[in-house]
Amino acid sequence: MKKGSKWWYVLALIPLIGTLFPSFYSSVTPTLWGVPFFYWYQMMWVIISAILTAIMYAALKNN
Repeated sequence: MKKGSKWWYVLALIPLIGTLFPSFYSSVTPTLWGVPFFYWYQMMWVIISAILTAIMYAALKNN
């Protein structure tokens, strides 16, 4: 992708799609260090969203 491409904004859809269907991740198991899946799955997407936002910012900051 070229630097000024609007396709960089597609990265913002990834976290949306990952959390769009709560029926997929609304369970207790598997747990991660005692934290139910429902909670750690959502927190994983918070971290992924921050990383993707940083990538988008770096790619688009000179536009």
